[in-house]
Amino acid sequence: MSKRTAIVRGGGDLATGVIYRLWRIGFRVLCLETESPLVVRRPVSAAQAVFSGVHSIEGMKAVLIGSYSDWEEGTIAVKVDSNGNAISEISPDLVVDAIMAKRYTGTHKNMAPLVLAIGPGFSAPDQVHGVIETKRGHYLGRLITEGNAIPNTGIPGMEMGFSVERLLRAPADGFVTAIAQIGDHVEAADIVAYVGDHEVRSQIKGVVRGLIHPSVFVKRGLKIGDVDPRDVREHCFSITDKALAIAGGVLEAVASFGLFSFAKPGIDTYVSGK
Repeated sequence: MSKRTAIVRGGGDLATGVIYRLWRIGFRVLCLETESPLVVRRPVSAAQAVFSGVHSIEGMKAVLIGSYSDWEEGTIAVKVDSNGNAISEISPDLVVDAIMAKRYTGTHKNMAPLVLAIGPGFSAPDQVHGVIETKRGHYLGRLITEGNAIPNTGIPGMEMGFSVERLLRAPADGFVTAIAQIGDHVEAADIVAYVGDHEVRSQIKGVVRGLIHPSVFVKRGLKIGDVDPRDVREHCFSITDKALAIAGGVLEAVASFGLFSFAKPGIDTYVSGK
């Protein structure tokens, strides 16, 4: 069977878990992003290609393209297309809205044979064919074909007793100047970055897991980074359990709606610790 084509709207870390698993089973994947993605966990986000042109995540190469003729076989194409014009231009088999706006963004089930949405803001089956739960806990990664995901609480998940304390937020409008880099260990009260002349200090000790790109203008209060209290540097550079669980819900929908095919002759073996 010929390769199926998927369009994933959004290239953040959760979207990239979906992109990765679709790529692993042989889908041809196009990721749509904005000109200045607000992505924080850049090492594990396809959106990083918007800034660097090419970016690799666990053996998967994401490449920024200007036209579809630039789309190389075996790579993830990343295109700046916040309006989703590519959907009507290439008529994909699958559309996944992974913008994570936590509100309805206009993606609808007439866009492709299978249209899915990640997280709150969408309803199935009236708006999309399925919604994937993103809230940590018992329902994470579930495919919802009737109803909605759990509403957004605005409170991040708990890690080692820390929730909102993990976040780094902009104290003012401006551009971010990093003092620590993604993967660096920091102590509580260490300066991680500046926004203009304003300090951004970590509230806890741990590893800097994400920082927004310095070319992106940020508004006061915006999440610009996070610190992981588990303090495992390697976790900054591998796709998270949450992202892969959400991707599992997408694969369930793909199989349930008959879009699954072994477009690749085999699946590489994952070796623990690499």
